[in-house]
Amino acid sequence: MPAARGPATWGVMALGVIFALIGLVLAIGGAWLVVLGGSPYYLLAGLGLLASGFFLFRRNITGVWIYVAIWAATLVWALWEVGLNGWALLPRLFAPSVLLVLALLAIWPLKPQRQGRTFALGGLAAFVVVAVIGGVVIGLANRPDAAQPLPQQTAAQMGEPSRFDVGADWPAYGGTYSSRRFSPLAQITRENVGRLERAWVFETGDLPTPGTENKHGAETTPLKIGNTLYLCSAKNILFALDARTGQQIWRHDPGVSDDWIPYTAACRGVVYYAVPEADPAAPCATRIIEGTLDGRIIAVDARTGTPCTGFGQNGQADIKVGMGDVVPGMVSITSPPVVVQGVIVTGHQVLDGQKRSAPSGVIQGFDAVTGELRWAWDMMRPDLTGRPADGDSYTRGTPNMWTIATGDEALGHVYLPMGNSAVDYWSGDRAPEENRYATALVALDVNTGRPAWSFQTVRMDVWDYDLGSQATLVDFPTAGGAVPALILPSKQGDLYVLDRRTGRPLTPVEDRAVPQGGVEPAQRAATQPFSGYHTLAKRNLTEKDMWGMSPIDQMACRIQFKRASYKGIYTPPTTDRRWIQYPGYNGGSDWGGIAIDPQRGVIIANYNDMPNYNRLVPRAEADAMGWVPHGEEPPANARGGGSAEGAGDPQIGAPYAIDVNAGWRMPFTGLLCKQPPYGGIRAIDMRSGQTLWDRPLGTARKNGPFGIPSMLPLQIGTPNNGGSVITAGGVIFIAAATDDLIRAIDMETGETLWQDVLPGGGQANPMTYEVDGRQYLVIMAGGHHFMETPVNDDLIAYALPIR
Repeated sequence: MPAARGPATWGVMALGVIFALIGLVLAIGGAWLVVLGGSPYYLLAGLGLLASGFFLFRRNITGVWIYVAIWAATLVWALWEVGLNGWALLPRLFAPSVLLVLALLAIWPLKPQRQGRTFALGGLAAFVVVAVIGGVVIGLANRPDAAQPLPQQTAAQMGEPSRFDVGADWPAYGGTYSSRRFSPLAQITRENVGRLERAWVFETGDLPTPGTENKHGAETTPLKIGNTLYLCSAKNILFALDARTGQQIWRHDPGVSDDWIPYTAACRGVVYYAVPEADPAAPCATRIIEGTLDGRIIAVDARTGTPCTGFGQNGQADIKVGMGDVVPGMVSITSPPVVVQGVIVTGHQVLDGQKRSAPSGVIQGFDAVTGELRWAWDMMRPDLTGRPADGDSYTRGTPNMWTIATGDEALGHVYLPMGNSAVDYWSGDRAPEENRYATALVALDVNTGRPAWSFQTVRMDVWDYDLGSQATLVDFPTAGGAVPALILPSKQGDLYVLDRRTGRPLTPVEDRAVPQGGVEPAQRAATQPFSGYHTLAKRNLTEKDMWGMSPIDQMACRIQFKRASYKGIYTPPTTDRRWIQYPGYNGGSDWGGIAIDPQRGVIIANYNDMPNYNRLVPRAEADAMGWVPHGEEPPANARGGGSAEGAGDPQIGAPYAIDVNAGWRMPFTGLLCKQPPYGGIRAIDMRSGQTLWDRPLGTARKNGPFGIPSMLPLQIGTPNNGGSVITAGGVIFIAAATDDLIRAIDMETGETLWQDVLPGGGQANPMTYEVDGRQYLVIMAGGHHFMETPVNDDLIAYALPIR
């Protein structure tokens, strides 16, 4: 018999309506999922909720018991499907448990007063006991695996093949041109790092102007030579600072205008160069060199910031000469060049996804003293060693190198991590030379500008898997002794070990069959190279890996998964439906690179673990939506696209545009469809390639549904951009994640020892140095539009308190 009506029973009836509405959504979506071959749970749960809601609306306690049965069945199903995985259980159990509490409270008005109260409170008490016990069990089951012992420190010193040594100074972007990101400084240790405090803060003043807020990145890592820090701001303003106090010594603004900002206003670093045998007191005997967003190489006096008038034209050389028509923003230098044997070697970024006839990806070498062009490498024209004749241009649309190279002074090699041809997601008209050098590490002879060797990590790349990380130079231990080698990270997650003299792999590389088909099946390589040494990649995705904040959006992600084309890594692009790219174009590893402790032989690699959800858009459809290349005014009726790279790129000259859902985010909530973690950090034994420890990197404090920060300190593992630095004190320093924290991590265990909240996103590589016997840690907290972290202009230095 229904309970008598009153205020409380009206609440029960309202609860019945809510249950019925949720049940209706789950039943309709669940039926669709079943038709697609997915889990029947959502359909069955939806039907059960409809029944529960019906009885509750009629003020019948049967509705409560039906829901209790649904919750119990949900618990069994969840444990059967994902075990004790805490993040996977969250959307399966949290919202249903909230509804369970409401259903149990409904007992109170549905039964005689005393009996109803007893039943309701007893049910809630039982639920609390189950929840507490379950929480403890899940917490214990999700503890990170114990770290493996680190390799013993060796007495042998790993050679340094570049011009620099790191110690009190940090003379190059990666420490040295070997890019190990290791410092022998040991004043800051595991035992005292918790006492770190801010020593000084410097504001660059280079903040976005109106209209460029969604293009700001900074990404800067300073250099330190002597008592001076050198850095560049997001739009290439150069600074020299007192390394003790952070006070400005000089400032030079090369005058980059906003229209030259490409996808991101970023300057990752600068170059320090001492002219051989020059009088130390002479102007520009030591100089700071940078590449600019508008495609210039700038050289200024390291002591005064005054342009080096003997370099190029009044202190600058234009890399765009010989490229033909260049629309502002299409060609930019966002990474520091390298100088090997007196030659400045620079690549540049060509804005992705715009048109097949984009400017050339030509690599150029300039004299570090005079700024004269020494050579140019246009892979399509090996006979062309300098600039093309008037009216001619370097070959358009060829692969470029937008990231950071490494250099071996002794061998005279520069190691270029190459990108893809213009138009990343279509390969039908690429030339053989492009197919050879795209997404490959190319060793150039710095004296001739010609390839000594190359090693390709992806064949016929249509996934934007360009090499974003520097190769790191090491002496690699083998049975025959140490070999001059390099370790190459990739966006797919594989790490390759190559003899840097020849490019020969020193560890296994296996060709494996990969998925076929897509819109141009004849272009897909039958096999791809996979590293047998180490990979950061995880297993293939399944429907069970879909996530959300509730069963409803988790169900929606499952439907998207089942509708998409997905055959594992290298799933070919499609146009009739979305395809899943996993990992996505942010890696694996990206421009932050890896760090290596040469004393212990340990690699530290932070990585991303997110898919992209992509579709090739037919040309007519893209034209109808008004997708036009950079530099052209979109029509008033333009629609679609987004702010992320690839979200509505026109790919003019190809039959298809591209629409990338980076990270595979749900509309409305903004949550990612794949369950956490989304990023991690791992320690790897360099000799064996075995994992020593692996931890999520980044907390949920700045993440949450609808863009609302949760402020929860849970280690969710967030997307990250930027790398780490290792010190001999046994501490790893890294920011990179979207939680706006700089943290110190124990080298031996992976546990966080210290952290500080940054005023902006820490999407930059930190560095460390010593001056006057005091060790400093420095990070640029500039924020990043792609990572959706707060924009700022603070360069922050930390040190131990002065006693």
